[in-house]
Amino acid sequence: MLLLASQSPRRAELLKQIGIPFSQYPVDIDETVMANETPEKYVRRMAQEKSTLGYERAGAKKLVLGLDTIVVAQNNILGKPKDKSDAMWMLNMLSDDTHQVLTAVTITNATQQKTVVVETHVCFGPLSQQQIEWYWKTGEPQDKAGSYGIQGLGGQFVKHINGSYSAVVGLPLYQTRILLTEFGIINEC
Repeated sequence: MLLLASQSPRRAELLKQIGIPFSQYPVDIDETVMANETPEKYVRRMAQEKSTLGYERAGAKKLVLGLDTIVVAQNNILGKPKDKSDAMWMLNMLSDDTHQVLTAVTITNATQQKTVVVETHVCFGPLSQQQIEWYWKTGEPQDKAGSYGIQGLGGQFVKHINGSYSAVVGLPLYQTRILLTEFGIINEC
């Protein structure tokens, strides 16, 4: 059985598109960035820790999918905003610029663990202070990395992307399918 170590409804919806049964099994970990940790190492470590903890708690004969998504702008890792001023700072940083979204996917079972990191470049148009204020009031930025959701109202600020749309939402479909195939969960036709 596949367990998704996340409570994200967006990730669950994306995983349903692959067409395999799973259960959500959220875990909480310390998400503090370590000194001198690069964004790629950080997102990889977060996905691995979530998958490992999910596996340790779920027990034998389980396959655990752990994920993490971060936004990187001007060499800053942008997680979920702490408050309104944090969100305003992030959205101002993203305005009229290109940033990276890194999503790490890790699968763990009794004998192995595999991780892949997917990078997508997202270009925002210019945002006015009025737009940022309006967007904050919608409530959408409050639980999203980088203070925006591309699949929701925040999508209107995106001029274009280069990479995986589903990775920006939180679960890269292609790379997840490849990993699940390697673990024998999906049989290639």
